[in-house]
Amino acid sequence: MLARPRELTPDRSARHLFGAKMRGHRMRAGMSLEALNDVVNISRSHLSRIETADAMPPPDLPPRLDAAFGTDGIFQELYVLAAKEIHPDQFKRVMELQARAQVFGEYGGQLVPGILQTADYARAQFREADPWAPEDKIEELVTARLTRQSVLSSDTLLDYSAVLDEAMLRRGFGGPDVMRAQLARLAELTLTEKTMVQVVPFGVGGHGLAGGTLVLMTMENGARFAYEEGISTGTLMEDLESVMKRQRVYDLVRASALSPKDSAAFIRSVMEELPT
Repeated sequence: MLARPRELTPDRSARHLFGAKMRGHRMRAGMSLEALNDVVNISRSHLSRIETADAMPPPDLPPRLDAAFGTDGIFQELYVLAAKEIHPDQFKRVMELQARAQVFGEYGGQLVPGILQTADYARAQFREADPWAPEDKIEELVTARLTRQSVLSSDTLLDYSAVLDEAMLRRGFGGPDVMRAQLARLAELTLTEKTMVQVVPFGVGGHGLAGGTLVLMTMENGARFAYEEGISTGTLMEDLESVMKRQRVYDLVRASALSPKDSAAFIRSVMEELPT
C-alpha cells in the first residue's frame, strides 16, 4: 500500500505555498515525482522535501517549473518571497534592504562576505560552524547564501564596495582548492562596472572595524542603513547618527586599504602561496 502524501500547509509561509503549488500543478499534470525529476533534473527526494517545505528550492528550479507547467512566472515570483524566509526576521529586513540598495559597502574581517562566496567556500564554512548538521541542512544554507548574490546583478545596485582584512584571505576553509577558487573570485571582482574590492594588509595594524563585520546601504530615496553582525546575532541601525558614525569608520579603513589593482595582485600572491 502506497504511503499517503503528507498534508500540506500553504497558509504557513511562502515556502509552504511554493511546495503546495508545486504538488498541485504536478498532480494536475498527472506527473509523479520521478517524472518531474526527469523534467527539472532534481532528485525525487529533494523534490518531495520541497513540496513539504522541508527544503528550500534551489534558485534554478522556479523557471524550470514555470516552463514545465506553463505557469507564466508564478514559481519565480513565489521563490522571491520564499527565499527571504530562510533567515531570522531582522535579517529578512536586511535582505530586503540589500535588494533595494543603490550603494552597498561591506567590511569583512574573518570570513568572506556571503555575497562574494563560492558555493564550496560557503559549504565549508557552514560545516565548520555546525559539524553535526545533516547534509541537507548544509545544502539548504548554501542555497540561501547563493540567493543573496543576485544583489550583484540587480538593476537597482549602482555600486558595491568591500573592504577585506588580510586575515580573511589566509584563514582557509575547505582546503587549498576551495580557497584557490574563492580567492580567484575575489581577484576578479576587485574592479568591475559595479564592484570594488580592497584588502587591508596586516601592515596597517589595528583599525576601527577589526572586531566584527559591517554592511552599509543607501537607498534610492537617500535613506541610509547600517548592519553589524556577530557570530549569531546582528543589529540593524536606521537612525542617521548611528549610520554615519559607522560610515566614517568604514571610510577611514577603506582609505588605508590597498588600491583595487594592488589588492588583486595581493590576493593572487596569497593564491600562489597555497599548497598544490
